Amino acid sequence: MLFDHIVYGPVHSRRLGVSLGVNLLPADGKRCTFNCIYCECGFNQERKTHQSFPAREAVQKALVDKLALLNEKGISPDRITFSGNGEPTMHPQFAEIIDDTLEIRDTLCPSAKVAVLSSSTMLHKTDVLKALCKIDENLMKLDSATERLFKLIDQPVIHYLTADKVIKQLCRFDGKLTIQTIFLRGEYQGEWIDNTQEREVDLWIEALKKIKPRAVMIYTINRETPVTTIQKIPVESLEAIAAKVRAAGFQVQVAG
Repeated sequence: MLFDHIVYGPVHSRRLGVSLGVNLLPADGKRCTFNCIYCECGFNQERKTHQSFPAREAVQKALVDKLALLNEKGISPDRITFSGNGEPTMHPQFAEIIDDTLEIRDTLCPSAKVAVLSSSTMLHKTDVLKALCKIDENLMKLDSATERLFKLIDQPVIHYLTADKVIKQLCRFDGKLTIQTIFLRGEYQGEWIDNTQEREVDLWIEALKKIKPRAVMIYTINRETPVTTIQKIPVESLEAIAAKVRAAGFQVQVAG
């Protein structure tokens, strides 16, 4: 599943309501700092891009045109969400595009929140972190706090990246973020993966205590994945994990 437009939707999201998507990645493939085994866009190596990032001006025009059209139809999205064919913060003008988007939002759709779905891997860049701190909702990925499952599930392209480094970067938000975590189990490359196990969940909650997010979103597989041997987690299991997170003092949203 790839997005061939800069602005797409609005779509009805399990976690974000009526969401107008913004794709800052090339339209002909996937470009990401992770190569997650569950990604609906497929593996990076199977979706190589030949196009460049969309120009800042093209993003600006596409968003203005779409919001103007929605206004004519009396439709107001709940969120303008940066996601798409990979990691949006990789765009070289991400910070400037965020500034443009906030101005456009305030003019054409002031009730909408601006959100970014991110792999949490570009937070070492000062301009990216500053831009993210301007928006309404930072949805930052943390699928495991242990190195083994972090590598197996997310397969970071930046090879020196570790779970510990990601956690330390997430602490830089001073709590102005939401942690999003997918729970799954199954086999991949001869390894058994299950981030719902008690030890995994306990270490992940310890990481949450360090990060201090204002909210946590937990979910499971909902679409076709490039690895067919991983399994969806039952809602009952997600709710059991959510109960432990609430007991630790965090607000939790569950999407089965």
